[in-house]
Amino acid sequence: MTNEELILERLDRIESRMAPLSETAISMTEFKNDLMAMAQPVSRSLIKDLESVESAFQLEDLGTLSKRMLRSVKHFIYALDQLENIIDFVTTVEPVLRLMVPQLIEYLNSLEERGVFRIIKATYDIRAKIATAYTAEDIEQIGDGLVALLGIAKKLSDPQLVKLLENFAEIGTSVDLTKSKDVGPFGFFSACSGGEGKRGLGVLMELTKAMGDLKTSSLTSQPEQ
Repeated sequence: MTNEELILERLDRIESRMAPLSETAISMTEFKNDLMAMAQPVSRSLIKDLESVESAFQLEDLGTLSKRMLRSVKHFIYALDQLENIIDFVTTVEPVLRLMVPQLIEYLNSLEERGVFRIIKATYDIRAKIATAYTAEDIEQIGDGLVALLGIAKKLSDPQLVKLLENFAEIGTSVDLTKSKDVGPFGFFSACSGGEGKRGLGVLMELTKAMGDLKTSSLTSQPEQ
């Protein structure tokens, strides 16, 4: 093979090797052109936005911000630690909430079915009606009356009084008024001569004495004029 043929063969090999590089260079050039074509609108928009904040932004502000950020590194670290604690807490509580939320929904549904929420709404409506019908002074007087009634209810809870009322109730159920007859003075004294009549008069006398104290207590409870 002559020198000319060797040179031509080497040139062919070099050309074959340079062809991919040439294609790559062409592709890079096309990519650069496409990128520049897309970057031009973005750069124009960025420049326009920067012009709008140019009067409010100075390089000295950026330096001040950098210094404050460096001085506040401990604060940032503390905030990150607290954020991690919150995340750990949420991660820990999440399974419990998943169990509690359905139970809570079921409980609220049961309250709704039993009409608890309607009763609560009705009580609010009653309060609104009371506020419309009565003044604050009237409510205070009603409150004083309720306190007095509670005191009476407390006295009614006394075992001795409860037993007395029960006895009165039993007497009322055992007496047959259809068998009662008209009694004159002599019949009254005749009935009182028996043992039951005497015991009844004794009980009546004790009740009469106790009822006599009502006048004294009512006089002392009257406000002074």
